[in-house]
Amino acid sequence: MSNLLIRYLEPFVRQDLKSKMVFVGGPRQVGKTTLAQGLIKNYIDEHPAYLNWDSDFHKNKIRNREWPKSEPLIVLDEIHKFKNWRNMVKGFYDTLKNTHSFLVTGSARLDILRKGGDSLLGRYHYYRLHPYSLSELGNESGALQKLLTFGGFPEPYGLADLRQLRRWHQQRLARVIGVDLQGWEDVKDLDKMLSLAEELPNRVGSPLSINSLAHDIEADFKTMKRWLAILSSLYYSYLIAPFGSAKIRAVKKEQKLYLWDWSQIEDPGIRFENMVASHLLKYCHFQEDVEGIKTELRFLRDTDKREIDFIVLQKNKPLFAVECKTGEKSISPHLFYFKERTTIPHFYQVHLGTLSRQIDDRISLMPFKTFCIERNLI
Repeated sequence: MSNLLIRYLEPFVRQDLKSKMVFVGGPRQVGKTTLAQGLIKNYIDEHPAYLNWDSDFHKNKIRNREWPKSEPLIVLDEIHKFKNWRNMVKGFYDTLKNTHSFLVTGSARLDILRKGGDSLLGRYHYYRLHPYSLSELGNESGALQKLLTFGGFPEPYGLADLRQLRRWHQQRLARVIGVDLQGWEDVKDLDKMLSLAEELPNRVGSPLSINSLAHDIEADFKTMKRWLAILSSLYYSYLIAPFGSAKIRAVKKEQKLYLWDWSQIEDPGIRFENMVASHLLKYCHFQEDVEGIKTELRFLRDTDKREIDFIVLQKNKPLFAVECKTGEKSISPHLFYFKERTTIPHFYQVHLGTLSRQIDDRISLMPFKTFCIERNLI
């Protein structure tokens, strides 16, 4: 597993650190700290250039700028938990940028908190670190089935043990609700928020009914909508919006929900769909964070319930569409229907089998692994 410690963002982070600060956000336990520590020269178990705000000892060192003057890179982990962190980091960068580079990592709230003011504008690049994907794992034997079963978070993937996975699920959820939600003034009922998080794996893939969720959790519509937004901000779940036009009578308000950790989902078909969604979201975020190209993940569904699972848009134009099937034989008729009525240049139906077949000039059937290679997914 040592080769997996070099994450896909590392070369880009290294390059950006030559000119600006770098912020790395993403879900809890996705490997942000490991990535940061790997960038420090000669890092073994501890290093004075790595400082974590959760440590009282490190906290004083950060305040007093007590880090090695000879170290070119200083990592500040969880510093966003300090109320005035933006001004502190701005001061570090403005006065020391000629002698030090700064990498700021933190929990999911880092992305929210950094938007609280423009004092850091132009001084940093922001990256969202994702779990392992099939492309990132390379040629590792059995990677697809292992990824589908245990998800892409480093710890459960590395352990590859179902009992440990179940325990990890419980611990992660407790930390997301019990720790990451601290300080959110508009969340008073943590028990109901926990119930919501536990219910969401049952709502993946289908059009999400907020009214139904609100009824089941016993909360009002506005509260439920706000809680879903918070869980998205905490990188627990994410919502994707519909794509389409009046020409195909596309739905406009429905949304679909997916999880960052697809291993929580029991149904194998829905779990596969969520895994594909997460691979595509990782691609979209990479295009935005690294290449600076606006890229979005959507789905396509009309009022007659014809649907294609995913559409990737780049600069507001469709790049390709993806339909997910665990089997490899039958082609969804919806691909042909939307091919004739949209300008989407290519449609893929991906599966867990081995069959590849070019259906026509715009529709392809192929294994998911082949699709990842063809579309250069990260």
